[in-house]
Amino acid sequence: MSEQKKVRVLLADDESHIRTLMKTVFSSMGCEVVAEAKNGQEAVDLYSQHKPNMVLLDVNMPFKDGVQALQEIRAADPNAFVIMLTSVSTMETVEQCVVAGAVGYIRKDTPIAEIKKIVKETWLERVKK
Repeated sequence: MSEQKKVRVLLADDESHIRTLMKTVFSSMGCEVVAEAKNGQEAVDLYSQHKPNMVLLDVNMPFKDGVQALQEIRAADPNAFVIMLTSVSTMETVEQCVVAGAVGYIRKDTPIAEIKKIVKETWLERVKK
């Protein structure tokens, strides 16, 4: 994504077909998917292990939901770049994620071209800072 060094990504979603789809999307953008988590606890553990540049984190997951995982990741690394992924985007859920430190959110039913656009624009905003 417009940088020489590949952006390292952690994908966290309990649905394997979503992880597979997102891995394809991020790989096509020149990113490297360094780890995949099936639940919130795995996401927290893999974040500390791999230190990715970006996390795509599902809101609804077993063992620890995405908001709890986001809070723990941000507590360990206040600069963590986390985009939430959700099939349920009530304003309350979105606000909760933003308050907890998410840089944005993507609905699972968003077209792939739009997902790429959101990720690129969100990442470029961070790089500018």
